[in-house]
Amino acid sequence: MTSLPSTHRPAEQKGAGRSLVYYMISQRARGLSIGVNMNPDGRCNFDCVYCEIDRRHCRGESGVDIARLREELDNALELATTGRLRELPAYRATPSDLLELKEVALSGDGEPTLCPNFREVVEGVVHARAARKWPFFKIVLITNATGLNLPQVRSGIELLISCDEIWAKLDAGTQRGMDLVNRTDVRIEDVMENIISLGRERAVIIQSLFPLLRGEEPPAQEIDAYIDRLRELRDAGAKIGHVQVYSAHRPAVHSDCGHLPLRSLSAIARRVREETGLKAEVF
Repeated sequence: MTSLPSTHRPAEQKGAGRSLVYYMISQRARGLSIGVNMNPDGRCNFDCVYCEIDRRHCRGESGVDIARLREELDNALELATTGRLRELPAYRATPSDLLELKEVALSGDGEPTLCPNFREVVEGVVHARAARKWPFFKIVLITNATGLNLPQVRSGIELLISCDEIWAKLDAGTQRGMDLVNRTDVRIEDVMENIISLGRERAVIIQSLFPLLRGEEPPAQEIDAYIDRLRELRDAGAKIGHVQVYSAHRPAVHSDCGHLPLRSLSAIARRVREETGLKAEVF
């Protein structure tokens, strides 16, 4: 397998001058992902132990400048689809197969569904695709699922087509586990309810990150409860495309977070496949 270089955000692209659009060589996308930063203010209702964003320095609530987004996205798509991305120092040595555009991801420095003008952003990205200036690309919403019930979020999701994807976070099986990993006051039942509601309408991909905390792996009872939650989603009629099982890859703000060994991630994925019948991959 070709090794994947680390994420390169706008500030690391000398002379690129971007803040709403960034590039990433993504394991889960299996190549180049163009990211749309839905939360340049850093707004999030999670403070995950594995996150690289320091929530102590968030900048208040603000929306995304749509005109600026369209300009930056067009520039990024041009570089990515014409091969000119290699002109950036960070990508000069990147293998050609990893520079093939796989998706445009709605993600960023916080929770994208909390973006005040979520629907406008989705509409802007959809319009950029519909203009047909560039080869067709898939749109992926990467979310912690807490805002999937918001009216403007559901309205924005309705603009997506069947090949577009929703990646919904589920990092724990119990409230205690969620509080420990995601560090939030959101109830796990609300996350489950949102995934079920959307999953009955369109397929959802479950993204589950299991960190090593203070050198300790997730307790067995937490993994048992996580498997039960996946069964609950399935039995409630949620269409689950597959489950992504992975661990922390980038340096986190919290030093007590580490990468769970591959053997442990593989064991979790094996249990998902054997005990729920769902597809599961390790990243």
